[in-house]
Amino acid sequence: MNKNNRTALIVTLVVFLFIGLSFASVPLYRMFCAATGFGGTPMIDPNAKSDRILDDTVTVRFNADVMPGMPWSFHAENKPVTLKIGEKALVSFRAKNNSSQAVTGTAIFNVLPESVGQYFHKTQCFCFGLQTLQPGAEVHMPVQFFVDPKIMDDKDARIIKTITLSYTFFKADSPELEKAMDKFYKN
Repeated sequence: MNKNNRTALIVTLVVFLFIGLSFASVPLYRMFCAATGFGGTPMIDPNAKSDRILDDTVTVRFNADVMPGMPWSFHAENKPVTLKIGEKALVSFRAKNNSSQAVTGTAIFNVLPESVGQYFHKTQCFCFGLQTLQPGAEVHMPVQFFVDPKIMDDKDARIIKTITLSYTFFKADSPELEKAMDKFYKN
């Protein structure tokens, strides 16, 4: 193989590599954000645990929404919970399909204020998974979480005493879901 053919082959391979990386960038970025808490994204790790429980407390409120066109009822089953920083809490959400046909949905979440997202660890969550409900069916969806004691080392975040965990359900494969996912991971 002469030098020009080898150079052409290398350039072609590099182009295909970058094309492949561009398609993989969004899923890889999502995994990175969920694993590291980057950009305020709450971390999801079933094995995460706090190294200590502090006497300081924080109150976590819950919000549940469905997008227009999603024929579900969706609500938090818990009132706000006050827990010690580092302590795990288990709460529940409930969804019901109010239509006469099976509907598949996906929930995305956020934590407000955004500055505490990196300290909000979910160890059990229904977010981003597909949930299919038959007509009239209801499902109970638990969420387990804790607030990392490292929040107390952050001079801005440590003064926050109320956190809101919010979920929004979208119809799976809807343009609204795609737009929300793009926005979620660009923040």
